[in-house]
Amino acid sequence: MLSQEARALRARLDRVRPISVQETMVPAAAPSAAALAEIEDFLADGRRDLRTRIDAFLEWLDEPSGVAASPAAANRRFTFLRLRFNAILTQLDIFSQAMSQRSEADTGVFLRGLEVAATDAMSLPGHLEVPPVLCYLARDAGGAIRRARTRLPGGGSNPVALIRLPRERMIGSGIASSLVHEAGHQAADLLDLVPELRAALTPPWPNAMTPPALQAHWARWISEIVADLWAIARVGVTSTLGLISLVSLPRAFVLRVHPQDPHPAPWIRVRMSCAIGDALYPHPQWRRLAELWASFYPLDSTSPESTALFEALDSSIGEAIDRILGCRPRALGGAVLGTALRLPDRAPDRLSRSYDRWQRQPRLRSLASPCLAFAVLGQARFDGAISPESESRSIAGLLKHWALDSALTHARRCGLGRRDALVQSVSGVGSTYSGVLLRRSS
Repeated sequence: MLSQEARALRARLDRVRPISVQETMVPAAAPSAAALAEIEDFLADGRRDLRTRIDAFLEWLDEPSGVAASPAAANRRFTFLRLRFNAILTQLDIFSQAMSQRSEADTGVFLRGLEVAATDAMSLPGHLEVPPVLCYLARDAGGAIRRARTRLPGGGSNPVALIRLPRERMIGSGIASSLVHEAGHQAADLLDLVPELRAALTPPWPNAMTPPALQAHWARWISEIVADLWAIARVGVTSTLGLISLVSLPRAFVLRVHPQDPHPAPWIRVRMSCAIGDALYPHPQWRRLAELWASFYPLDSTSPESTALFEALDSSIGEAIDRILGCRPRALGGAVLGTALRLPDRAPDRLSRSYDRWQRQPRLRSLASPCLAFAVLGQARFDGAISPESESRSIAGLLKHWALDSALTHARRCGLGRRDALVQSVSGVGSTYSGVLLRRSS
């Protein structure tokens, strides 16, 4: 009986096909060749290992030790094989949702464009190697990331940075805020920033004006703060506007400090975001935005205890930011974090001037890096220079441009001429991605 069950398990395992031969998508919607190759290799290794284990189990059943084993012992060995099979299916499901959405009209191309943008967001030349990125949409209000090189259910290291984005934020500056925040989590992990920053914020702070009880809050929140910092450095006020859109909730949620939550209370998180923006890119807009947020949720309507806590946290923001931006992480060779992340072309005035140039020379929009494009459009939205409707159309066009450009670049590397690559991209015939990856998988 166990022999038949093991053979049936092996037959079902053989029915688990590579993703490359199951999903349909136009070439511009396909994930990067690196991402798909890493995923296929990871899943194929799991299937190959399990098949070897099943074959070894069947051989063992016929060996003297297997024949002499008790039914309970043999069944125990088989049970572990079945659990391993379920783990392999779980790992397949982790990636299959991201792949199946590629066949949706427009959505698949938008996802590929977001992956190009996420890669740009993680880039810090000379300091980290950006892993392949895979994006997908979900109904959740916020984003999330399953970071590359972290353990997957059932074992093994995640081969890609898998970013989940809220479907309700497509398409606008809000999607840029969520995307770059999650990319910031991955970059901070690769640079090992969180432990060093947490150590810098763990009480007691030398010569600090902030009480230790408040210092402990900042140390607990640092993983989310550093992702917000990364996003602000990359896309400027676009990050803060997206954050406000995300955490604009009923007062009970905005003005609540949970002792175990790694996320700062929304009220203080937005104030912190504005203060980080002002520290990186000084401009009166940050104070105006912070005051606007405070007017949405005035503290005078909360209990005296809550008011005192939030006012104390608010007054300690500057000291916390000084410690964060002044940190010298080992991964950056001792460079000051704030200096390493600051990008001069993301200053508000320069972003506004860039948008004015784009109005006169529209082709400049497609030449900008994805994060710069997000930053310029978000700044223009905040300045009132562009309507939400126009912003949405512009971002949709840029996502399609980045996706198609990525597909054509890959096609040229595979030896196709520009004309043939464009024809295949438009018609959806003969994806070069699947051909290369099928050869690699086989």
